[in-house]
Amino acid sequence: MSVLLTRDEGRVRVLTLNRPAALNAFNDALYNAVAVALTSAAADDSVSVVVLTAEGRAFSAGQDLAELDDGRAHEQRQLDGFRPFMDALGTFPKPIIAAVNGLGIGIGCTLLPYCDLVLMSREAQLRAPFVGLGLTAEAGSSYLLPSIIGWQTTAQFLFTGEWMSADMAHKAGLARSVFEAPQLMIEAMALATQIAQAPVVSLVATKQLLVASRMDAIRAARTREDIAFAKLVGGPANRTAIDAMKKK
Repeated sequence: MSVLLTRDEGRVRVLTLNRPAALNAFNDALYNAVAVALTSAAADDSVSVVVLTAEGRAFSAGQDLAELDDGRAHEQRQLDGFRPFMDALGTFPKPIIAAVNGLGIGIGCTLLPYCDLVLMSREAQLRAPFVGLGLTAEAGSSYLLPSIIGWQTTAQFLFTGEWMSADMAHKAGLARSVFEAPQLMIEAMALATQIAQAPVVSLVATKQLLVASRMDAIRAARTREDIAFAKLVGGPANRTAIDAMKKK
């Protein structure tokens, strides 16, 4: 079974995370499948907009914890999946819409600021559990989240690991709109189709202008985060947290 489903509707490409039994947690296979799909969509002149969503009750439960305990060095694990995914997402030149159908945890939350528009199901919730896992922020979230939802909202969100409801995400500015679950993909596709009517060269040029001022800041944040994360992963606090999760 493919971990990523791809379909086209007109000039809109829909990418659907497809590990529902694992709550669409990202393993190397899923990281790399999305990276390849985004690279392909970027180069395909017939694609103007990408919609990213997921199968099942979760958008993504974040990093597959089984791969955090597979014996690989942290740097190698990053190179094998996470970093190619982040590079493809961070440099994707066309509009990308996230249709968040359910739980978004860890990278399932922190990937959202890279999407140009975020639509959420009313039952969806977001969580950044890094501190509780003995880790720290990743994916440039230490820069992107404060720039979008503000310093204090970010501080509480990251320090406590509390859940953020769809309505809270909308109020904070992380989500553009919230819909009842049956309407989510209908609205996402309607918006994507509307945007896709514009010339793709104009969409690319406009997105380039929108993101240009933040690219250096994101790269710097990711570098700082990688250094801090590498110091913590596999450490006593992280090891204790993972062992506790395995016992549940």
